[in-house]
Amino acid sequence: MALTAAVLALQARPSDGIHSFHIFSTNDVHGCYFDSLYVGGKTQPSLLAVSAVVNEAREKYGSGHVLLFDVGDALQGNNASYYFNFVDTVSRHVFVRMAEYMGYDALVLGNHDIETGHKVYDRVASQLKVPYMAMNAVRDGSDKSYFDSCAVLEKDGIKFLVIGYDNANIKGWLSPVLWSGMHFELIASRAQADVDRLRRKYRPDVVIVAAHTGTGDGDGKSVESEGLDLLNSLKGVDFLLCAHDHRPFIAGEGDFWLINSGSHCRNVGHGTIDVEVRKGKVVSKHLSAENVAVDKKKTDEKMRALFAGDYAAVKAFATRKVGELRMPLVTRDAYRGMSDYINLINTVCLSQTGAQISFAAPLTYNGYIKAGDVLYMDLATIYPFENQLFVIKMTGEQVRKALEYSYDGWIKTWTGDGHVLKIQNRSDARNGSESWSFIGRQYNFDSAAGINYTVDVTKPYGERVSITSLAGGEPFDTSATYSVALSSYRASGGGKHLREGAGIDTDRIDDIVIDKLPEIRELIYRYLQEHPDVTSELVGDKSLIGEWRFEPYDKVIPVINSDLHLLFPKYE
Repeated sequence: MALTAAVLALQARPSDGIHSFHIFSTNDVHGCYFDSLYVGGKTQPSLLAVSAVVNEAREKYGSGHVLLFDVGDALQGNNASYYFNFVDTVSRHVFVRMAEYMGYDALVLGNHDIETGHKVYDRVASQLKVPYMAMNAVRDGSDKSYFDSCAVLEKDGIKFLVIGYDNANIKGWLSPVLWSGMHFELIASRAQADVDRLRRKYRPDVVIVAAHTGTGDGDGKSVESEGLDLLNSLKGVDFLLCAHDHRPFIAGEGDFWLINSGSHCRNVGHGTIDVEVRKGKVVSKHLSAENVAVDKKKTDEKMRALFAGDYAAVKAFATRKVGELRMPLVTRDAYRGMSDYINLINTVCLSQTGAQISFAAPLTYNGYIKAGDVLYMDLATIYPFENQLFVIKMTGEQVRKALEYSYDGWIKTWTGDGHVLKIQNRSDARNGSESWSFIGRQYNFDSAAGINYTVDVTKPYGERVSITSLAGGEPFDTSATYSVALSSYRASGGGKHLREGAGIDTDRIDDIVIDKLPEIRELIYRYLQEHPDVTSELVGDKSLIGEWRFEPYDKVIPVINSDLHLLFPKYE
């Protein structure tokens, strides 16, 4: 581990008086290294703007009184991260160099960092000069962490212990090949013991737990969102830095605070702590926490100039033409029935595999690709994740049950009034406004291709999906076995469609895997290269993808459209 413990063992105790520190945190950066979106003059919050915030704090308070951490999911999410993950694999990774320039004191891995695979995150770990932490990523056959487990830092004579954790639900999302040689333990089951052991070992003055886990509800029921569970239970910790759910959140009082800055560099978490020392001993601490909004227009121009070459390389890569669409792709159309967007993904999955059935979900919540030239950067909107394409064996009944489970996360049993879609109106912590949103995650709203079926929204869960035939007209048999194309995320248990819906043990998924293909985004790229003129008719060939719709169609579609107007006020 990249620790400074040996040096700290010889340090003198801090001077008497008040020692004030400012702790800044980013999380779920998802590749927002640069502020430009490459075309149209559009910009986004980025590490360039975060650097300006931190620089200002260092100038105001002194660099020795400012700490900076990242709490995971920095390596995946857009064209910049993709380029330095998989295209330029020779240079020091741009995120490593940016983290070094910005003076991060330590970093944590997130689930999407693991999604990039061993070649990427092992390379990043080897290049970083500061700790890269995930204490609960335990080497198989050992009790040792695969990554760094903690960092020990000294600032103005005050000793800081920072313990890092990755999300515990990795196996529920990602193919085991991506995290071979390790397993991920529940954070709440071990964190207190880790804190106690490391406090005894390093005798710190301030303890920070940085965990790539969502805020959660504090009920102990969510493997992927343990934040409030930890806040309610941990002792001997000053700050808990959380991440993962993309929702800014501050909680705590007195001597223990939780900070989740949200995502995509829109905010920076900011904790302050005043440490009072008398006769060489810490006698009191005063803490506070907030999220600081990032002004995307106020950037570190020295940093911009230093990384201008990297930006130029990404822009050239991202803006090259890869194909042409005769129709726009509108991801929100997928919530009301068949759409060109999902049809394209399913057409690719079926045509590339020869599978009989395909499952796909809208991975981008509200994306739009205009008709005309498709640039490489558009592929990140069409398919933002590094999921492989799997083909597995499923019985007809398992297919039906998986679809029942999917739609139950998406629609309600409709009695003739009220909403059809499962939506709610709630306050958005990101801006304080109220807005409508899905209760569930849209990336779990699978529909199927290769079959003809209906979804009756007036019926209860378990009775909604009626499959009449395969796309070619052959009878659909619930007892027959079919080849099904789906993402590695779904095959590995993501969304629980297979485990809880279809009753398939995803821990033994290899028992039913027929084939594993490259990443779905890469297959879409190849399809666009092979089909230079993509039309609605091409991707909507019912003899290949079949057809599905909600029933009773004429009554329910106007209600769904009304729901969509609440979710997307400009929806047409």
